[in-house]
Amino acid sequence: MKSKQNLLENVVHSIFLLLGLVTVGCVLLITVYLVVSGIPAIREIGLVDFLFGDTWASTAAEPKYGILPFILTSVYGTAGAIALGVPIGFLTAVYLAKMAPQSLKEIMGQAVSMLAGIPSVVYGLVGMMVLVPGIRKLFHVPDGASLLAAIVVLAVMILPSIIKMSVTALEAVPKEYEDASLALGATPEETWFRVSVPAAKSGIAAAVVLGVGRAIGEAMAVMMVAGNAANMPSLFQSVRFLTTAVASEMSYSSGLQRQALFSIALVLFLFIMLINAALNFFLKGEKRS
Repeated sequence: MKSKQNLLENVVHSIFLLLGLVTVGCVLLITVYLVVSGIPAIREIGLVDFLFGDTWASTAAEPKYGILPFILTSVYGTAGAIALGVPIGFLTAVYLAKMAPQSLKEIMGQAVSMLAGIPSVVYGLVGMMVLVPGIRKLFHVPDGASLLAAIVVLAVMILPSIIKMSVTALEAVPKEYEDASLALGATPEETWFRVSVPAAKSGIAAAVVLGVGRAIGEAMAVMMVAGNAANMPSLFQSVRFLTTAVASEMSYSSGLQRQALFSIALVLFLFIMLINAALNFFLKGEKRS
C-alpha cells in the first residue's frame, strides 16, 4: 500500500515537473526566436541609429528605422497610466478590504471582475467614441486622438489587476496585527495605512507589476485612441507605441521592414523583463532589510 502511494506521488511530482519545464521552455523558445529574428535588422541598421533615431519611415524611398519615438511614447504612456491608475486602484482596494460593507463589497467586486473581462477592443471603441471627442472639445485641440487619451484608457484597463490583487494582499494580513495597533491607541485609518498596507507591501507591489505589464503590452485599445502616428511624444499629439508599431505594420511588411518589427518586439520584450527584474530586486531588498 505504501509503495503504491509513493508511486502515485512520484507520478504526480513528475507531471508537475514536466508542466513546469514546458512553461520554462516556452519562455526560452520565445526569447530565442525574438533574438534570432531581431538581431539581423539591428546589425544592418546599427544599434545607435535603431534605438536613438527619431524618424520612422519604413515605407519611404529611403527608409529610416529609428524607434526612439516609440520607446519614449511607451515609457511616458506607461508611467502616466501608472501615476493615474495606481493611486485610484490602491485606495479603492483599501476601501474594499477594510471599510466597505459586505453587500457593497460584493457589488463592487463583481463590477471590478466585469471590468477585467471587457475586451481591449471595447475599451478602444468607447475611448474612440467618447474620450477622444471629449479631449478635443475640452482642450480645444485639432484631434483628441493623443497620448493623453491613451494614458486615460490604459489607466482604466490596469485598475482591475491592481484592485483585485491589492484586496487579496490586504485581506491576507493577520488580524492580530491590526488588533495590536488598535490596542496601542491607533485609529483605524492609522492602522490600515501604517500596519496593514506595509504588511501587504509585496502583494501590492506585485499588483503594480501586473499593471505595468498590462499597460506596456496593450496594443489594440491604444491603437484606436492614440492616433498611431510616428511622432515624438506630446500630450496632445498623435503617437505610436512599441506595441502598435508592430501590430500596425506586420501584416504588409517584408524584408528589412519585417526584421525591424521583430527587433521592436525584442526591445519591448527586454524592456518588460528589465522592469520585472528591477521590481523583483527592489522587493527582495526590502525583505532582506
